[in-house]
Amino acid sequence: MKKITASVITIGDELLIGQVIDTNSAWIAQQLNKIGVWVQRRVAVGDVWDDIWKALDEENSISDIILITGGLGPTADDITKPLLCEYFGGKMVMSEDVLAHVTYLFEHVFKRPMPLLESNRKQAEIPDVCTVLKNDVGTAPAMLFEKNGKIFISMPGVPHEMKFIVETHVLPLLQQKFQLPFIGHRTLLTVGVGESFLAERIKDFEMNLPQNIKLAYLPNHGMVRLRLTAQGEKNITESELNKAFNILKKEVADVMAIDEDISFEILLGRLLKEKNKTVSTAESCTGGYIAHLITSVAGSSDYFKGSVVSYDNSIKQNVLRVTDETLKTVGAVSEETVQQMIIGVLNVMQTNYAVAVSGIMGPSGGSAEKPVGTVWMAVGNAQKIETKKMHFRFDRKRNIELTAINALYLLCEFIKKDK
Repeated sequence: MKKITASVITIGDELLIGQVIDTNSAWIAQQLNKIGVWVQRRVAVGDVWDDIWKALDEENSISDIILITGGLGPTADDITKPLLCEYFGGKMVMSEDVLAHVTYLFEHVFKRPMPLLESNRKQAEIPDVCTVLKNDVGTAPAMLFEKNGKIFISMPGVPHEMKFIVETHVLPLLQQKFQLPFIGHRTLLTVGVGESFLAERIKDFEMNLPQNIKLAYLPNHGMVRLRLTAQGEKNITESELNKAFNILKKEVADVMAIDEDISFEILLGRLLKEKNKTVSTAESCTGGYIAHLITSVAGSSDYFKGSVVSYDNSIKQNVLRVTDETLKTVGAVSEETVQQMIIGVLNVMQTNYAVAVSGIMGPSGGSAEKPVGTVWMAVGNAQKIETKKMHFRFDRKRNIELTAINALYLLCEFIKKDK
């Protein structure tokens, strides 16, 4: 089965200077992969006519599908639509359907008291050589072009508008247009071993993989994801992937934390729901970031009660009942403090489990005894508390992220073992 490839072109000076982070192309790539389209390249270009034209030519030469986001707004710097009109040899015409939609939005949804500006009306102008893909959630329509068997689709850069168009129009259209192969992935997460050591450990496994299965190493935050990828006929590919994945899991069983591509906050939610238990957090150095991760999961209200952000020692003392003696003798960043934080938050929140962290995130505040990056964390319930001391060596933001992820991992392992 022929491999169907795509390129994603994102347009906007704001992407190149870092003012806006390009999340569109990552989301698009995920959705295309699910239906069997292999993303060959992702390209970001500024609001420059020649650069956009060149990107269209280059991606047209290597991909079956070219998806474009950005540059469809009503202002002078949005040049994608007239450029595409010229690129495909068309002329601009007024779409009465699009104009009616734009008028409806301004009069009934946005409730603007003034009449449509000329720039708003121009949103309804489209190249006469395109097929309009209706944008029910915005003013700029998406446009479909075809040339020499290639598909070009231009979409707004506003993420929620782009996602609506991809889900409503683009994916069904591509599934109708192309005979798409199955692309399968199997992912696991390892903890406590570096990428190079992991590669050395499983080199024989990697060498003996079938030719159609590729292994990728994805290191991040002191952990390494291992991903197997294959494409082909669905039943055969699934069977081969499962067989290889089962072997891989045995090879790394002692360092494997999760055997699917999910985060620790999702795993935590699953574990708590299975046991019908609840959790709370007591956070000093992370400032509520662990609670943020937990509550980023839909349905977390079923098992998450709340958090005490005890950033100041007075909160540790008055709310969590960390003793004055502990803070004076061993300090806030200590095993004794996080143990007492666990006891305190379990009492305040009345939950089955809790996690507590206290550390020095930097860039200042460290000492010879407790340098920047020193963190104590604890997890526990009414019967037992486990603690761990860690040392991180990065900037403040990454130290906070590492603390949170490792604390969630420690909590998940504790809950798994708890009978």
